[in-house]
Amino acid sequence: MARTPSPTLTEAEHRIMSVLWERGEASVRELTDALEPAYGLAYTTVLTTVRIMADKGYVNFRKEGRAHIYAPALSQEGAQRTALGSVLKSFFGGSPQALAQHLIEDEALTLDDIDALRAELLRQSEEKGGGA
Repeated sequence: MARTPSPTLTEAEHRIMSVLWERGEASVRELTDALEPAYGLAYTTVLTTVRIMADKGYVNFRKEGRAHIYAPALSQEGAQRTALGSVLKSFFGGSPQALAQHLIEDEALTLDDIDALRAELLRQSEEKGGGA
């Protein structure tokens, strides 16, 4: 039985997307050269993964001579939104408040982090007409 494709990037897909987001586009050779030192990935592994990503719609490609040049079809912000939505649903019952409480209680946020969050919440509230 075939697995249902994940709506979020796998770890291997995320590594490739990170290179593409940084560079804008890359060939499989360029992706392999960028990833091989840290992850020891073979060209065929990167090729297989990027083809799967194209099938999923995460990347687009164009032919340039014999090579395929891949570019992100998914923005980094879109990937973050999807991943966070998945975590929110799976681990926090869809409650943004539960997620925020977890971050405050368990992730050792500094007072500067909390002040920045407070400022962003106030800004968002004011934009939506809620006032302070």
